[in-house]
Amino acid sequence: MEGKNMFIYSNMDKDNKPLLLTGHHGEISAMTFGKLNGPVLLCSASPDYIIVWDIELCRRRTQEGKVAAGTVIGTLLGEVVHLSFCFSDERVAVCSGSTLYILSSKRHEVIFTFTNHLGPLTSAEFCPWNKDILVTTSEDRTFKVLDLKTEAVCYQSFVLSGSPLLSVFFLEENRHLITGSTDGQLWCFSVPDDNKCHLVTKMDLQKMEKRHVQHQGTVSDQAGFTEHLTEDKVETSKPVLKMASCSSLIDTNNEHKRDNSWLCIGSSDGLYVVELATSELLTAFYFKDYPILSISMAGSWSISPVWNDSMVFLVSSLFTPCVALLELRMCVLRSTLVCGEGFSVFPSSPPVFESSLSAELKRKEPEYPKKKGGIKEQPLVFHSKVKSSGYTSAPRSTMFSPKTNIQKNPSSKKANKNTGSLLRDYPADSAAPTIPQTHLSVAKKAVHCLQYSGDGKQILCGLGDSSVLLSKSSLTGNPTVYTGHDKPVGSVSWSLNRQWWLSASEDRSLRIWTHDSPEPAIIMGDSMFSKPVRSAQFYYLDKFLLLASGPSLYLYLYNVDITRDNIKRYQQRSVVKLAKCLTSATDITALSAINDFFSYIVLACGSDRSIKVFDMNRGCLASAIPDAQSRAVHCITQNKGSMFSTQAPDSYNLFLTSAVTDGVKMWDLRSLRCVRRYENHLNRCHPCTAAISPCGRFIASGSEDNCAYVYDIRSSSYLHKLQKHSDTVLSVAFNPATPQLLTGTMDGKLRLFQSSSAARLSLDTSAVHMASPK
Repeated sequence: MEGKNMFIYSNMDKDNKPLLLTGHHGEISAMTFGKLNGPVLLCSASPDYIIVWDIELCRRRTQEGKVAAGTVIGTLLGEVVHLSFCFSDERVAVCSGSTLYILSSKRHEVIFTFTNHLGPLTSAEFCPWNKDILVTTSEDRTFKVLDLKTEAVCYQSFVLSGSPLLSVFFLEENRHLITGSTDGQLWCFSVPDDNKCHLVTKMDLQKMEKRHVQHQGTVSDQAGFTEHLTEDKVETSKPVLKMASCSSLIDTNNEHKRDNSWLCIGSSDGLYVVELATSELLTAFYFKDYPILSISMAGSWSISPVWNDSMVFLVSSLFTPCVALLELRMCVLRSTLVCGEGFSVFPSSPPVFESSLSAELKRKEPEYPKKKGGIKEQPLVFHSKVKSSGYTSAPRSTMFSPKTNIQKNPSSKKANKNTGSLLRDYPADSAAPTIPQTHLSVAKKAVHCLQYSGDGKQILCGLGDSSVLLSKSSLTGNPTVYTGHDKPVGSVSWSLNRQWWLSASEDRSLRIWTHDSPEPAIIMGDSMFSKPVRSAQFYYLDKFLLLASGPSLYLYLYNVDITRDNIKRYQQRSVVKLAKCLTSATDITALSAINDFFSYIVLACGSDRSIKVFDMNRGCLASAIPDAQSRAVHCITQNKGSMFSTQAPDSYNLFLTSAVTDGVKMWDLRSLRCVRRYENHLNRCHPCTAAISPCGRFIASGSEDNCAYVYDIRSSSYLHKLQKHSDTVLSVAFNPATPQLLTGTMDGKLRLFQSSSAARLSLDTSAVHMASPK
């Protein structure tokens, strides 16, 4: 574009003479190409005309010696700042001042006019999956979703920023829209069928850039970044001028799949590639690093779709009459993800000889009191009056007579009926548990932690009133209360054999309980730990106790002895023995490890916002992820599955972390990278927990808006919002045997949710029992 004229160049043949298009009387302010793969259309705008050009037709007319001409579709609409074709190239959206015009691309016709924005428009884009939906952005710092069929506003956003919104982009695969502002902030919204947008995540280019440089391992990169900041002296904004998806299709077993969720962002100082699943900067290309471009600041960007594993960018300079054509290959981006050898929860070798996992606890044999002297001989005496001796009764002629009139035990029928509620196999294709089933008020204190037993029949609740509650998973009957702690219970854990369980409290003690005794079998306290026990669990198929207190990670061997001496009933016969103690630089705030099978990996989160990977086989710190979240992690949850479900082996390497004000992140242990973020729930001050369903398809999280959120593990936007809780939802837990979700609130209430498939199954089962003859 040069004043009133336009030059069309060919990317395939750079030596070919450009095509000259003339027809505008004023300065051209906006241009855009059509989106169909058929005839290439170009729309250009000036204050006097808006013209649509057929490039091939114009090229043929030029070759014939005629003047290339286009179709005028609008006149005297003012200074146009943005043009956009619909996906069928039949309509054109024109932004001029605070007015939006929808024009026909084939004739001079104004289809629709919209003037509801309070400031000048900056962009307008058509929805790719609904031809009648269009989104506009404005300098009034809002965007609007318009229904062109009804000519009504479906959704109007709140004021997103203190700076004007510049651009908008649709992600058809996830049905998301992303809008960016002049100060480098981006907002990602989900667009449901009713077009009522929900905020998925918010990003800031400057913050992402700083985190990206901090995670770089080389000193040269950090030095270059420091030099980049000192050159500017004043922190400049990074306007979001243009956005495009750079996800490409790859062939896997003759199937086409998208290999990433990357977003290219053209800004004034360079090109940024953001990984949308994690809201993190993948890489950045700065103009200052390429002096041959002669572009220091970009004024506009034009980005082509991915073709032949590459993308083409057309960049115009802001201060000089210069245009640059850039090409980015996808293989360059993929190479940035290549990292060193990762980890796995599955052991690849047996324990080493000196491993603490090979330690054994030597059990003491019970000592019996020795009798003085030898055993005295006693005469054998037959008492004729003792009927049980059998010597005085007549011999039996009939040894066995079966009872044929015995009735079935009604209690066994009732037991079979009750066990029918738990499924034999967890349904892998079941819907998320969202239907309220029952609720229970357990205390007036907060429910800090929940855990189901391995068979899904019982539930443990750690309460804020320093007690532990044991209840049926159906929340029926009277629960059993275990007391003994002096402060709130922050961690509970079932043993794999479900014979005992443990509880850890802020009172710096740990207790192991059994079913048949109100008194703990093991008490670990009495100044054993200098700080509260933050997390504790059974580990290595119930062989060890794993717990964290302060900066130390403890591994204890133990033996639970439930026998008691009536004389010395308060004497603890169970024993514990320290097998290993590992110390980190900062206090451990949460930990997690697999107990259902042998695993050497223990994950621990520190108060320095890091995630540490401990190898208990070698007894050392294997790796660490610095600054994993903006706040210290208060909850870490691994994908442990259950004995009722089956998942792909690699899925067990996924784990979640939760931090206040920073949402939930999902990590991959193999690469030690964050692979997705979940931020729809509200978590500003309370330690709300998260959980993964046994099928590995759903994620549940507590929230401070008196709701629980259920996410699809593959999408950052939530599936369901479970409302009508009476207070902040602190803890969540999935039933390992059936599609059920249990939530615990700040005011001590439990709510049970089930899936629609489980509800239909229970109704069908009830109907069968009612119809069956008695």
